[in-house]
Amino acid sequence: MKQNSLYIIHGWTYKPEPWLEVVSVLKSKHHIAAELLRVPGLGTQSTKVYTIDDYVTWAKRQIPQGAIALGHSNGGRILLNLATKYPTHLGAMILLDSAGIYEKSFKRDFSRVLSKLFAPLKHLPFCRRVVHRLLGANDYANAPDNMKQTLTNMLDSDRRLDVSLVRTPTAIIWGADDQITPLRQGKKLHAGIQGSSLSVREGWRHSHYLVSAEELADEIARNYHQIGGSPNVAR
Repeated sequence: MKQNSLYIIHGWTYKPEPWLEVVSVLKSKHHIAAELLRVPGLGTQSTKVYTIDDYVTWAKRQIPQGAIALGHSNGGRILLNLATKYPTHLGAMILLDSAGIYEKSFKRDFSRVLSKLFAPLKHLPFCRRVVHRLLGANDYANAPDNMKQTLTNMLDSDRRLDVSLVRTPTAIIWGADDQITPLRQGKKLHAGIQGSSLSVREGWRHSHYLVSAEELADEIARNYHQIGGSPNVAR
């Protein structure tokens, strides 16, 4: 039996392995040949500083012309930029709690300043715990130095992203209780992308793949078929 295909770009995580259970359920239950694409610089040793253009070039090479792709969080940001730069490359895309909507954040900017000020103290065992407490357990504070600049590049790229230019068929899935990329951002994406759909899941937070792989896989499959994946597949 021929399977449908789905390319998944995970978010800003150094351990994408939990996504493999979602991939397994998509294959076994929904007969969707999902492939998890490992984002360069995350989960592997690297000193490179990446830009959004670097990630768009990488994604274009990894995802075949006309394919359907899913992006979670930063993965969604990458797909949005791919869709605006190369409007005909993707056949369709699914955005899951996607990044990409620019919002000014005092907390994030303050965290960056503190991280630079206290950087020398992080090498002292006693001070490291104090510094981390001051900075908070967030992506920026915990990232290696080169990836801090990469994350800064990603956040800054949102200033230039115009989602109204997206012409790719798009399904948007959002957790109603997402505190990382709040639902208001999902609604802005939905309003900005002509013809997109928005599915809001009550009780879901930002990373539902860590809570229930099967629930997430079921929702992905439903949206996958809605935006172009063949529905004529035996379940």
